[in-house]
Parts: sequence; structure tokens; C-alpha cells
Amino acid sequence: MRFLLLKPYVALAALWVSLAACSQAKKTAASVDAAGGRHTFRYTNPITRDTAISMRDHFIIKVGRQWFATGTSMPVWSGPNPGVRLLVSDDLIHWRQHSWLIDGKKLPASCPYNGRFWAPEIHYIQKKYWLTVNSGQVTAEDPKGMKTHSVWLFSSDKVTGPYKLVNGPLTPHYNNDATLFEDEDGQTYLYCSGNGLWQAKIDLPTGKLVGEIKQFRGAKDANNPGWMVGGIEGPFVLKRDGTYFMFFSTWTRGYEVGLLRSKSPLGPWELAAPEPIFGTRKREYRAEMARNGGLQPPAVHRYSRPLPGNRPQRHFRRARRAIVELLPLLLRPAPSVAGRLAESTPVGHRAPALPQRHFRNRRPHLDRTNRAPLRQVSMSAGLA
Repeated sequence: MRFLLLKPYVALAALWVSLAACSQAKKTAASVDAAGGRHTFRYTNPITRDTAISMRDHFIIKVGRQWFATGTSMPVWSGPNPGVRLLVSDDLIHWRQHSWLIDGKKLPASCPYNGRFWAPEIHYIQKKYWLTVNSGQVTAEDPKGMKTHSVWLFSSDKVTGPYKLVNGPLTPHYNNDATLFEDEDGQTYLYCSGNGLWQAKIDLPTGKLVGEIKQFRGAKDANNPGWMVGGIEGPFVLKRDGTYFMFFSTWTRGYEVGLLRSKSPLGPWELAAPEPIFGTRKREYRAEMARNGGLQPPAVHRYSRPLPGNRPQRHFRRARRAIVELLPLLLRPAPSVAGRLAESTPVGHRAPALPQRHFRNRRPHLDRTNRAPLRQVSMSAGLA
């Protein structure tokens, strides 16, 4: 389960969606400073804007001129989960409820997926919309359905549904955070979490896995760096210039996004960077926490001088550099989203560094004008 309000690829994916949308949202969400030649892009995080429709683990897809978001609805841990919610926006700023893709109240007690409805995603592949939902069956002995929690696959001809069950559960054990990836040759792959990261090829029309699903990265693997020990989840895959990139999240010392890369959709995967490329840390976190494998660190005041080797400014600059260098790749449409992104960064174009003033205390600057939860990112017109 993704413990914070952002989805794993998620903290970075939110940034990627925002930056990719700079070339899309021409009216309300974006404006151009002719004198400075800069784009100012604003968006509202749909998980915090309105508590009545707030979600976590959100996934956003653009269809036509509208944006659609789904995710984990509240309550996440206690009480009955209401189902799979769909939000819609015309400008990425104003979000409203569209419908329930799965309405928990309408499911019978015998339904095998009437549990938590965690981290749903919608992918457009092979001219259909595919909805992955992670859930299990609620029983008197298992009131949250966690003992049977796994991945379920639905499909529809429209992003708004109705969605029909294709197959499930897709795996014989606990799995979560399922995502799909279509390669250039039309082959499709399923990735998910469950005390680590898992992968398998999948035949979408039947919803059956091709071969056995295998864990390729455990949460406590010996080769994991300290910041990955404890929990990794939320995979999301993109392919650029023949290389597969997998974003994932870890909650060892807060909630951070790491990046793996491979020359094959089924690995082997290696870390593309030794440090997380994006994310936040717990206030009391110190470097010893990672070195001790996520255990309670020694008592060190949060404002004390960093220990040798613990250089947050250097790591932040490295993470920001990694994001900026990846932008030209991320902004180019992948096979599964081709046609939905009308504009992209030219091949080989190097994105300029983001202005330092948009980072405060090593965090992205939040635009609090009129107390509206808007985020602002400025960049040169070369990214348009």
C-alpha cells in the first residue's frame, strides 16, 4: 500500500504529469509571460482540494480534452471502502466527481473483490481501457479482505465505463499497486508490489498471466541501499530510447521515489541512481536510519549538524538534476499514450534547470495565492 497521499511513481509521476501537461493546458492552467518567454503552469492536486472527493494513490489519464483521475478513496484503513471513484477536470485545476467505476454499496457480500479497492489505474491499450483494482473479499473473519487481497482486471470501451470484469485474482497471493505496460511490439506486462516488486507478461484479452509471476526485487534484498530497506512499492514503467525505466516508491525514511532501468521489460533491473530522485523525508530522519536498515536511529536532534556522508543539499541537487535530465525523455509519448500527448520535447533536447526560487527548504514551491492549493512550475519556452 502506498502510505502517503501520492502514488509511487507517484511523487515523480505527479511532477511528470504536470510538466507533460504544460504543452497541453493552453488556457486556464497555463499562461505565457511574453516578456520573459516562460510558461507558468498551475495545477491542483486532486487528493487535497476537496475532502469530499479526496483520494490517495491517484492515477491521472488524459482523454480528448479532459483529464480523468482515479485512486484510493477514503477511508483507507477503517470502515467500508466506498469503491473506485472517477474524477474529471477540464483544466487540471478544478476537479469534480464524475462517477463510481465500482460502487462498493452495490456489490453483494459474496463478491470476491468487495474489500479495500486500493490504488486503481486506467490504461489505454489495444483500443480499450483497462482498469486494474487491488482488492479482496470481506468476511466476518477478514473484515478488510486482506487475506485474499490481490489484483483484478476490468475493461471498457470508454474511460468512463461501464467496466466489465476480465479476470481475477490475477495472482495466487497478496499483491498490490498493479500497473500495466504495453511495449512497442504489442506485448503487455503486469507489475505490482507485495513485500517487494513483481512482474509477469499478461494476455489482456483473457486477463491471464503468461507464465508465473515472479518477485524480482525484495524489500530486504542484500543489495538494496539503506533507503530501500523496509518497504518498496508502486512500480510504474516507461520506455525511452530502448531503455525501460521503472519508478517505484519506498517508505523507509519518509516517502521517496527511486528509479530502476533495464534493457528488457522483465529485467534484470538495476538502480539508475544511487539515491532517490524525488520525495520527502520524515522530520526526525537522519542518515543512520538508512544505515541501520530502517530501524530507529540514534537520538540526534533534527537541526544538528549533518554527519559525514549525510549531505542533503548535495543529494537534493543530484535528485533535481536527475529529474531535469529525464524530462526530455518523459515528455515524449510512450506507445501506450501515443496520440494523447500532442506535443513533446524534441529528441536530444536538454531541459534547462528549474529556477532555484521554486524550491524552498529543498521542497517544490507551493503557490498559496488565495489559499488555493496550487503548485507552480516555471520553465523556459523551449519545453513547450
